[in-house]
Amino acid sequence: MRKKITVVGAGNVGSTLVQRIAEGGYADVVMVDIIDGLPQGKSLDIQESAPILGFDARVTGTLSYDDTAGSDVVVVTSGVARKPGMSRDDLVNINAKIIQSVTGEIVRRSPNCVLIMVANPLDAMTHLALHLSKFPRERVFGMAGVLDTARFRTFLALELKVSVEDVQAYVLGGHGDTMVPLVRYTTVAGIPIAELLPPEKIASIVQRTRDGGAEIVNLLKTGSAYYAPSAAAAQMVKAVVFDQHRILPCSVYLHGEYGIKGLVVGVPAKLGAGGIEEIIQIKLTPEEQKALQKSAGAVRELADILKL
Repeated sequence: MRKKITVVGAGNVGSTLVQRIAEGGYADVVMVDIIDGLPQGKSLDIQESAPILGFDARVTGTLSYDDTAGSDVVVVTSGVARKPGMSRDDLVNINAKIIQSVTGEIVRRSPNCVLIMVANPLDAMTHLALHLSKFPRERVFGMAGVLDTARFRTFLALELKVSVEDVQAYVLGGHGDTMVPLVRYTTVAGIPIAELLPPEKIASIVQRTRDGGAEIVNLLKTGSAYYAPSAAAAQMVKAVVFDQHRILPCSVYLHGEYGIKGLVVGVPAKLGAGGIEEIIQIKLTPEEQKALQKSAGAVRELADILKL
């Protein structure tokens, strides 16, 4: 029997994620939303591509959380999208109400699921979902670092005119302006990036990575990124569904790792069937540690708004 995945939210991120999961044959997928016709129509459209693309996964669109019961993995993409001029901080109170409702519905019907958060502000919404669900931290984490790292790798590959597959990197910290790309651990085919690019060029790419989401929002004017975010979420879903033990940067609640306690912050983690199997602790320089603490401080401000 195929596993069951629920995607909450039939917007651009959610529906594109459903498409990626179905086409990859990971599992049967349920897409739930509150707008009548939206999840049903998009799901049917995706399902009708199955004979062409050759997948047998069942795709169901629904307004009822009853159809999500018994899900192995639930990905929450619902929430108000960031608009031009809107900071992630502006989103916190609006999306907190949505996440509160969604988490309750999911926990009642899929008490054993792995819960992956995509809603923004990501770190705060992940912390809120963990608090409300009462799940262990291993089963509630957020998608941020995979996306931020993908952007960093993309910009480096474009600058160096090399395959993205040869660029390895990690971006840690909160999902926002204070994220921490680890330049010292960034390599191209094993060669440290500092040997291939001058410091000022690396710094500009780091800044573009931090501004990656805002750059797309400003270009689109009426929306935000969804192709790369859905691909990042799909990679995390795949790691769980297929028990891959992938080491990926995830937003996870820390119990003192990296000197941070009681906050959801992006760090490298091993992902498998049960969710977070292990938090990977790497040695940071004093400067890197300071940057990570600064990022954690920005996350703390949002957590304080939510009284977490």
